[in-house]
Amino acid sequence: MTDFVLQITDWYRQNARDLPWRRTKNAYFIWLSEVILQQTRVDQGMNYYLRFVDEFPTVTHLANADEEQVLKLWQGLGYYSRARNLHKTAKEVVERFNGEFPASHAELLSLKGIGPYTAAAIASFAFDLPHAVVDGNVYRVLSRYFGIDTPIDSTGGKKEFQLLADSLIPAAMPALFNQSVMEFGALYCTPANPNCESCIVRSSCPSGNGLYRSRPVKGKKTAVRDRYFHYFHIEENGTLLVRKRDFKDVWHNLYEFPMIETEGPELTEEQLAVFGLKTEQLIEQLSAKHVLSHQRIHAAFYRVSKPKMDAFEQFIKVDNEGLHKLPVHRLMSRYMEISGL
Repeated sequence: MTDFVLQITDWYRQNARDLPWRRTKNAYFIWLSEVILQQTRVDQGMNYYLRFVDEFPTVTHLANADEEQVLKLWQGLGYYSRARNLHKTAKEVVERFNGEFPASHAELLSLKGIGPYTAAAIASFAFDLPHAVVDGNVYRVLSRYFGIDTPIDSTGGKKEFQLLADSLIPAAMPALFNQSVMEFGALYCTPANPNCESCIVRSSCPSGNGLYRSRPVKGKKTAVRDRYFHYFHIEENGTLLVRKRDFKDVWHNLYEFPMIETEGPELTEEQLAVFGLKTEQLIEQLSAKHVLSHQRIHAAFYRVSKPKMDAFEQFIKVDNEGLHKLPVHRLMSRYMEISGL
């Protein structure tokens, strides 16, 4: 185990990427980077991180922002619950800790929006506390190097990997070790095509000769359901109709056009009658599929001719400039791009 720690940390010293959140001990910046980079590649998340730091230089600035402002800045990054939780946690840090992140692992965990992974990251990177970070990269590296076939999505597996990582972390350099394993998994011991031939721990790794393909093991398969959304681009005299998704579902608190969800891909006259529409009024502009973690959204966008505006009294009226100020989901953003809105 000692050899593994030394080899991985030596590799990191020579190969680590120069990333802005690695040049600071500011707990707010570190927390921000960790939330943005969850389920997001570094090259995709970098600009979002820089924009958030510029717009909200302290956790107090973030806490005082309007949620729509936060969602708009997050637009395009996906998994919008992260943005909403980010905002809520910022408010809690301000209310409970006067705008300073607590320097203890237990108090970090007490924050509603911070789980074991993020608490360990802040504790080690900002405060040099010996708490092991276990993310997807760490699961992969440890399962391959130590030959562990316990499913990582099982209760026993999560406990086993956390205990192993905790036993490896050197008290004198916890941040270095955590960064090293995460970086090695991100750059070298990758999911599909790890660089086994020139791997620095190849001689002692039991997952060579293709065995890496079966590790880490996942026990559960996520059921994915199909949903069918039909959106209506209704515009009259420069005014567009939108609604806020203020109900518990995907894209909570984001804006979109009037929409009908159907059981299958077909849209019937009876369903259209809810908005006083008929099939001949619809000109399909875009058909798109958007895959989320548990859902496949099949979307169709229609330009509506001669709508009965009184059938849409419950919707919000905005002009084109106003639409661009609102936070919208990726499907809406794509339609706005292709339609020239």
